[in-house]
Amino acid sequence: MNPIFEFFFGQYSGYETTDIVLEIVAVFFGFLSVWFSKQNNVLVFPTGMISTIIFVYLLLKWELLGDMMINGYYFIMSVYGWYIWTRKVDEEHVTPISKTSFNEKKTSLAIFLGTLVFVFLVYNVFDKWTSWVAYIDTITTAIFFVGMWLMARRKLENWIFWIIGDVISVPLYFYKGFTFTSLQYLGFTVIAIFGYIAWKKSINNNLQTA
Repeated sequence: MNPIFEFFFGQYSGYETTDIVLEIVAVFFGFLSVWFSKQNNVLVFPTGMISTIIFVYLLLKWELLGDMMINGYYFIMSVYGWYIWTRKVDEEHVTPISKTSFNEKKTSLAIFLGTLVFVFLVYNVFDKWTSWVAYIDTITTAIFFVGMWLMARRKLENWIFWIIGDVISVPLYFYKGFTFTSLQYLGFTVIAIFGYIAWKKSINNNLQTA
């Protein structure tokens, strides 16, 4: 076997074919979801829900509780975000892109700290503090929880949390043995950077036309 191929995909030799296919499908819909988010398109939510459902199944099977909770939370927040994005603020306009308010920043901090405590307790119950990976999982879970909440509320700063979490997740998932998911987060990082630029430009344009 080619040594480069073995380095990136050798870990899949012990996986069931069905699980590999499901991971690829979940990655595909994950890419679609982030792309639609960058485009400020409400399809971010149905595509994201398909991806998260698959990942919840796979991560539960692989006993990766932190990652599973992230995706379960994504699904719940996708339902909430779908409502927020399509809710009309008047007869013609839906909820616009905006910057995070002071109260929302306080809520974000509360979500971050609350998530750290929650994941810590869950990992204690299931005795998952067996590797340094568990500590990184706890931090990335908190980062992504905040990012998803801000995205659901159509806040510009959601992209900052996605970028930080994605950058951490690229080597983390590769270390865990999930190359396709690692590559997904690499793509997510690039899209998130452009997403931040696009959303910021949209806010500036709205200010100029207001």
